[in-house]
This record gives sequence, structure tokens and C-alpha cells, in this order.
Amino acid sequence: MSTQQASTSAEAGEPQAARGSRLQFFPVSFFAVTMGLSGLTLAWRKVAVMLDWPVMISHALGLFTLALFVVLLAAYLAKALRWPQAVHNELNHPVMSAFVPTISISLLLLAVCMLPLWPALGAGLWGVGAALHLILTLHIVRGWVHREHFQLGHINPAWFIPAVGNVVAPLAGVQLGQTELSWFFFAVGISFWVILLVIVFYRILFHDPLPPNLLPTLFILIAPPAVGFLAYEGLNGGQVDAFARILYYLALFFTLLLLVEFPRFARLPFFLSWWAYSFPSAAVTVATFTMAEKVGGAFFHWLALIMLAALTLLIAWLTLKTMQAAMRGKICVAPKG
Repeated sequence: MSTQQASTSAEAGEPQAARGSRLQFFPVSFFAVTMGLSGLTLAWRKVAVMLDWPVMISHALGLFTLALFVVLLAAYLAKALRWPQAVHNELNHPVMSAFVPTISISLLLLAVCMLPLWPALGAGLWGVGAALHLILTLHIVRGWVHREHFQLGHINPAWFIPAVGNVVAPLAGVQLGQTELSWFFFAVGISFWVILLVIVFYRILFHDPLPPNLLPTLFILIAPPAVGFLAYEGLNGGQVDAFARILYYLALFFTLLLLVEFPRFARLPFFLSWWAYSFPSAAVTVATFTMAEKVGGAFFHWLALIMLAALTLLIAWLTLKTMQAAMRGKICVAPKG
């Protein structure tokens, strides 16, 4: 169960000693915020390049996202030093472990954001992010294979993050000349996407419904084909071939499917997992701008602009809801049970 489901310590009436520091309950899923903001940065950069709009918006967003990541990372490292067992528990939890690689994916996305501004920093972020993500992938996939406590009910779309998240690496890797290494990450990510997609749909169709706090993770279904499209397009020399189109149109289908379910999502109470809406939405927006650039046509052009406007409003809304939840003491609280 996520920390966002818990009531505040004061509401629960727990003694002070039991409550401890809020830092102890700082959720690793907080890094989904920097993933979403990085995606917004890349979307605004794409429109600036294509339509000759001011690049200052994307530059400012990128620098703000980097600063926020540093703050979140400092908080999480402080938690690791003060409460190492809490971090160990997250890394080995059947649900929360899937969110730990949001740290390494944030580094990989920040590398793409920083390359035009500060190439050396972008290259350094990519190197650290790629190495860390590979380590986390090996650890988590090894856990899937050898641990016996996993059950079908533990599986949800967040499980895409560790293994399928490898498709993010080529976005900056190709620009840095790391072509073969980028193909390695792409092969791992796209293969696990196919495997996990079948398992996740089996769980959704034939098992108990996802709990409310995990329902927003359904948006993660959009990310693998959308990011896979962008990664493959870069690895393919900028060509949009048949396989690239399959990836893009599948991402577009999942987007439409989830838009149909919008009334259901709108009724959910706020959880930090709402940030799962952000990065997948950003990924399909950037992919649509790429289709407009490579394929052409008014349809992709206007669809991309509509998606950018919706994405910007979405992240502004998520930011507001997160700030309200933080002021009310609804974030970084002890989970129930």
C-alpha cells in the first residue's frame, strides 16, 4: 500500500515516538515528478525547434527540473543514511521496488534535457543514469525470478518501469555516440515490454481490480511504445519506418483508451501516484511532434499542439494538487498496516 493512502500521523493519533520523522516516509515514487517535468521540458523543446518558438521556456523548465531532482535526491539520500532499512524495504517490496528506478530514469531524462545547455553535464548524467539503471534492472529482475513472495495481485503497470525503462537510455545515448550501448538498452527494454504487457493484461482481465492508488499507473501503458518509438527513430537514423509506426500508433491507441476512462480517473482521490499521468502523456506528445516533423500533415501538427496544451495544464494541475497535499500533511506519512 502506498504512503499516499495513509492518514496523517496526527489524524491517526499515533504517539510521537511511533511517528518519527516525515523523512523516514519520503516515498521513492516522488521521483515520478522529475520524470514528468523532464517530459514537459522535452515537449516544449520539440515545439520550439519545429515552430521556431522561444527556447527559454524549455531551458527554464530543464533547469528547474534539475534543481528539483537535486533536492529530492538529497532528501532520499538523507533517508537512506538515517533509515537504511526503510530504503532496503522499498528496494525489495513487491510493489514499491518498481518505483526505485524512477531515480535512474530521471537521470537519463535529465541528460537529454541538459545536453543542449551543458553537454558535459548531460554526458555525465547519462553515464551515471545508464549504469545505475542497469544495476537496478538486474537486481529487480533477479528478484522476480528468485523470490517466492510475489503474487499475481502484486503486478501492475508500474512493473514496466525497471526493465522496460531501459528504452529511455537511447534518447541521449545516440546523441552521445553510444550507438551499440543504446541498442543494448533498447533490446532489453522492448523485449521486456512484450513479456510484461501480456502478464499485466492477464492480471487486469482475470484478477481483482487495481486498488485506487494504483489506477493512475494504467497510464504507464502509454510510455513503452511512445518512448520506444522515439528511441527507435533515433537508432534508425531518424527514419520512421513500419516498426516505428506500429510503436507510435499503439501508444496513440492506449492514449485514446485511457481518455475514454477519464471520468473514472477524475473521481479518484489524490495520491502521489497521480504523477504517473505525466511522463506517459509527455512521451506521446513528443512522439506526435516527431510524427508531425517526419511524416508531415495537418493532423499530426494540430494533434501535437493540442497534446502540448493538455500536458502543460495537466502538470500545472498535478503540481497544485501536490503542493496542497504537502501543506495538509498528506505526503511523507507512515503507511497503514
